[in-house]
Amino acid sequence: MKINGSVALVTGANRGLGKAFTEELLARGASKVYATARVAASITDPRVVPLQLDVTDPASVAAAAKQAGDVQLLINNAGIATGAGILDGDEALRREMDTNYFGTVRVAREFAPILAANGGGAIVNVLSALSWFSLPTTAGYSASKSAAWAATNALRLALHDQGTLVTGVHIGYIDTDMAAHVDGPKVAPEHVVAQVLDGVEEGLPEVLADDVSRQVKSGLSGDLRNLYPAIA
Repeated sequence: MKINGSVALVTGANRGLGKAFTEELLARGASKVYATARVAASITDPRVVPLQLDVTDPASVAAAAKQAGDVQLLINNAGIATGAGILDGDEALRREMDTNYFGTVRVAREFAPILAANGGGAIVNVLSALSWFSLPTTAGYSASKSAAWAATNALRLALHDQGTLVTGVHIGYIDTDMAAHVDGPKVAPEHVVAQVLDGVEEGLPEVLADDVSRQVKSGLSGDLRNLYPAIA
């Protein structure tokens, strides 16, 4: 699909990668961009349509879909990272799963008929290199993104006949508030967004947005001990 002239909706659009998506969509000529956040007042760009959306709340998702019936491109960007380890208890793990997995599926499911009615369009699911790899402080996040990766593959098959492109995006650390605590290589959000929107226009089912995601994916075909040298 073409970005120019399209109607897009971005979840988690009030900062970081979501905000970068809204800015690049407008720069590429999108005719309307719904910018969503849990608190709509946090969206202050006058060029976009602010919309309240809590991806963990089915009623909120349904209400947003009723207000945005002209959407052709859905960017599932909203997500959280609590830093929880696998032995830290259930609460943080559930929060990450509810937002990163169930939230992504919930929004895609609600907007799928809208995309079909508007010609098929596309869904972009922002995943992570951590969909394929886990660290001690990313157990819940990695599990939720891995589940979202599986859901992305399932959505691609389920929505194929209605002409909806489903693009999964994998990235390492992005230079946003979520990764502010990370001391290591980070990719600029604008660089990620440019690759993703190029990929949508090319009809790509997957975008690997940095060297980290490409390296981790290639490592999946090798000995697991190469990805996790601590267990070797």
